[in-house]
Amino acid sequence: MPDPFMSIFFVLLILAGVGIMLGWRYRWCMLFYAFGFSYTFYIEAGFYLNHGYLFMMLCFSMLFFPAHRAYSLDVLQGRVTPIKDAPRWPLLFLRFMMAVVYIYGGIAKINADWLNAVPLKYWLAGKSKLFLIGPVVKLEQTAWFMSYGGLALDLLVVPFLLIKKTRPWAFVCVLFFHFVNLLIFEIGIFPWMSTALTALYFSPDFPKRLWNWLSSKIKKLQSMGQWWQQLWAPSLNRQIEFHYSSLQKKLITTSLIVFCSIQLLLPLRHHLYNSHVLWTEQGHRYSWRMMLRSKQGRGHFKVVDKATSRNVTVNIRKYVSKRQARKVYMHPYFILQVAHMLREEYKKEGMVDPEVYADLKLRVNGRPYQQYVNPNIDLAKEKWSIFRSVNWLEPYEDLNRNEN
Repeated sequence: MPDPFMSIFFVLLILAGVGIMLGWRYRWCMLFYAFGFSYTFYIEAGFYLNHGYLFMMLCFSMLFFPAHRAYSLDVLQGRVTPIKDAPRWPLLFLRFMMAVVYIYGGIAKINADWLNAVPLKYWLAGKSKLFLIGPVVKLEQTAWFMSYGGLALDLLVVPFLLIKKTRPWAFVCVLFFHFVNLLIFEIGIFPWMSTALTALYFSPDFPKRLWNWLSSKIKKLQSMGQWWQQLWAPSLNRQIEFHYSSLQKKLITTSLIVFCSIQLLLPLRHHLYNSHVLWTEQGHRYSWRMMLRSKQGRGHFKVVDKATSRNVTVNIRKYVSKRQARKVYMHPYFILQVAHMLREEYKKEGMVDPEVYADLKLRVNGRPYQQYVNPNIDLAKEKWSIFRSVNWLEPYEDLNRNEN
């Protein structure tokens, strides 16, 4: 949307977030926020992040949580009746979602590159100017430690979180892992969101127990606690038992089975293609394949007019942003989008049936540059399909040899 509408939209999104936090007209705020965030997530493919996808799914799932049925403005203002206990399925669902992220993230790391500390070697070498920690971060030993530490954490943290005796130690490792990532990499809200979701593996009453313990040590907190109890005393007297109808139970159970099955199967879809996911990107997104690749591309597009044999070498920076241009060279879907866009642009300039070719080279995880796109195929006539492998890319034998 053009400004000022985009700015107004983001202000409304922020206000909806505040409404969710306070429990004010929770369902409506959550509905607007879920669709609003999804809009911002899908509006620019070049900014895709795994945790954005996770956040979007959490927003939609929260539409069905009774998160406003206690300690909310909806309760205080009489719009909903407070409940004594929440159903267990939202808690189990959130634990499941975080387990999927960790475990599939760990499985994806079991590959030749990651086990050789790639691409962390290259990324961390460029972080030498970080305040205080730069000299340590740039060491190759740090890359090896983070590679195997990250692999072990992803694969083992969920089993250790499920065991009461090891849960606190597992959570300490999670805190350390995300704190280090926060210091070194620019990954937005992911460390905070993951820490909060991981904390849900503790007993649901742990915030209350923590508050009671702090209150016994700090008198100021005791007075705050008394004020809080007085504020909610009328609503606590109106609490009811929470029950689902038989139909609601069936709908929730069926929906959870379908949704969770999709989450378990979607990260495996790259095995359906006869190409390497690191090269073609097919099956990479929505699969928790995080921090696995460093790619650099170069080359050019060429538009050919068959009728006159005129050909034009195109600088795509004329059409896309700097970030988009960097992404185009490494993602087949973007390459095809640009090719189709160039076909339409040059039709407007008078070409009857323009052909579009791409002579692009790509390097993956520090390997030498290799030909990426077949330069003899007219991309203007190619169509994208999620159901078949890309047939206009050159093979990358080095990747296949390493995996074998």
